[in-house]
Amino acid sequence: MTLLKQLAGIVGPTNVLTDAADLAPYLVEERGLYRGAAQAVVRPGSTEQVAEVVKACAAAGISMVPQGGNTGLCGGGVPSEDGGSVVISTERLNRIRRIDPIDFTLTAEAGCVLVNLQQAAAEVGCLFPLSLGAEGSCRIGGNISTNAGGTNVLRYGNTRDLVLGLEVVLPDGRVWNGLKRLRKDNTGYALQHLFIGAEGTLGIVTAAVLKLFPQPTEIQTALIALTDLDAALVLLARARRASGDAVTGCELIPRIGLELGARHVPGVRDPFEAAHPWYLLLELSSSRPGGLRHALEEMLAEALGEGLAVDAVLADSVEQRRALWRIREAIPEAQKKEGGSIKHDVAVATSLVPEMIRRCTRAVEAAMPGVRVVPFGHLGDGNTHFNLTQPESADKQVFLAQWDRMNRIVHDIVTEMEGSISAEHGIGRLKVAELAHYKPALDLDLMRRLKSAMDPRGLMNPGKILS
Repeated sequence: MTLLKQLAGIVGPTNVLTDAADLAPYLVEERGLYRGAAQAVVRPGSTEQVAEVVKACAAAGISMVPQGGNTGLCGGGVPSEDGGSVVISTERLNRIRRIDPIDFTLTAEAGCVLVNLQQAAAEVGCLFPLSLGAEGSCRIGGNISTNAGGTNVLRYGNTRDLVLGLEVVLPDGRVWNGLKRLRKDNTGYALQHLFIGAEGTLGIVTAAVLKLFPQPTEIQTALIALTDLDAALVLLARARRASGDAVTGCELIPRIGLELGARHVPGVRDPFEAAHPWYLLLELSSSRPGGLRHALEEMLAEALGEGLAVDAVLADSVEQRRALWRIREAIPEAQKKEGGSIKHDVAVATSLVPEMIRRCTRAVEAAMPGVRVVPFGHLGDGNTHFNLTQPESADKQVFLAQWDRMNRIVHDIVTEMEGSISAEHGIGRLKVAELAHYKPALDLDLMRRLKSAMDPRGLMNPGKILS
């Protein structure tokens, strides 16, 4: 019996895709950087089916590429171009198995779309705080496998901090059941953490126990105009103290980011009469109503009086809050309309973000006159999307050909500042060489030993993370 017939017997013929048109959406990376090939896409409908599929592929010596919503930005869910792999999609693993507002936990299968988990939590008066731009299509298994970040990391942590337990199909087809709802379990190695951020190279996450929190009853949002970057750090610290550490979001927006959004994205407009070099999108939230608005207004009045801020807009409705967030969320979309974009997902200690932005900006502008630097993102947790938009007169492909050179400039500075070259998007295929270049030799040795021990034949998502 051929492998494809065997797989069809496990998941049903309609869930083994081989037609070119059916395969196409599973083979292309979100930004079009990679276009792979595969023998088939298999869509199991249960953990047991995933295990049987993995056993069959392993017995045949066929490599496997786990895939969730395929919204990643580093090619981690895309197969190689040789066409020898089988893509294992988790899209049919979409059940919420349990939701418990007493334990504040939600147990969900890996194929659940993130926004559906957010809504399910809200229906029982709870919050699942993971939030990112692709939440309407990304799947929780992929979020776990990439240790996704997003806009709420400052308050709630990365995905790793939101996971209590996992269920994982190992590279040999065995199922590790670690679906515990325990907040405390000190019985040796915390095995679930091996798979969070491993990008499917050590196994396929099939379900997870996730942490929930009380649903906020008060949310206050402000867009603050600044004259310089350093003022943003002072305002963040003051907001945390004034609100009882209720700062949920703290996003840095440069003037160019606002301008590009207003130029290209419907619904984005500049709420200020004058232009300002930097803006800080600040959001406070609490499950206890009352008090945050006063704290925010008092803090802003003091900042305006001292010249730390030069203007501010406070949202008075849900619509106004969404409009302010739209300014921030529109930046990546607007950059696409301006031509080529070389992206860096970097992090340094929060206190060093202004220095990092200034140093990297000077360096790339010296190396490429006319380049438009668009640094934005999660100031509160030190993560900056240091993106470069092509010069206005440049050819897109000529500009993108400078990707490696710009990487070296930015990543050298970030590494010198004891930062990370991949804050929240993972390594995938895109940054394999960069990881090998910057990661300490001992770290790489330990990672390779883990990979070899758990996947000795290298069949699980080969070519990702490690070379």
